[in-house]
Amino acid sequence: MSEALLSARGLTKRFGGLAAVQDVTLDLWRERIHAVIGPNGAGKSTLANLLAGDIPPSAGSVTLAGRNVTGWTPERISRAGLGRSYQKTNIFPPFTVWENIRLAAQSRTPQAARWLKSANALREANVRAERALELAGLQGRREHIAGAASHGEQRQLEIAMTLATDPQVLLLDEPLAGMGSAEAERMVDLLLRLKKEHAMLLVEHDMDAVFALADHLTVMVNGQVIASGTPAQVRADASVQSAYLGEDCDA
Repeated sequence: MSEALLSARGLTKRFGGLAAVQDVTLDLWRERIHAVIGPNGAGKSTLANLLAGDIPPSAGSVTLAGRNVTGWTPERISRAGLGRSYQKTNIFPPFTVWENIRLAAQSRTPQAARWLKSANALREANVRAERALELAGLQGRREHIAGAASHGEQRQLEIAMTLATDPQVLLLDEPLAGMGSAEAERMVDLLLRLKKEHAMLLVEHDMDAVFALADHLTVMVNGQVIASGTPAQVRADASVQSAYLGEDCDA
């Protein structure tokens, strides 16, 4: 097997005397979805923040595409190939769907600082934006105002904006949160399509979606990993069953 696109070794984050994440090790591979699950307060979102550089680790290391990115800023890690979505949708509501995606694509162009130049003239950014629009299945919403879109479409849009930055690794924090069954089905289909070209870490509380999507599961409780393996292995693990499986697992 080729080298993992993202690896964490002994990743730890302490806030005073509290270890929010304790000695977590994991690998993310292309064409595989690695889900992190656990009860409320387990440290799942904190782990994602550590991997993305939003907060610095107290100990441990993160490697992205063969480079040690421990301590790098989120912007630098993003440019190295990591895309991130958050629990709360981050879009520009007054802009169209297309304008949102193109803005994200422009962040990866050498001309990004040339604010007097028309965005329509930025060919490479527009090509990336068109591809992200298509991958996310939003072609029919291109000229719609983002703020008027449904919750599910806004989550799709946020992922499309992430894709426009040309990431190799996707960290998705509860992408199905708040969705109805039809929207959730569309999101599951989207994530399965994206799996073909990316390594993916999925933090999610929807257990039906998790077991439909994940190739590998890491289970966290109180900042520590209590189980890691295939979905079948985790489902059969007595410690996981006693900790929370079958209960509400909000991040």
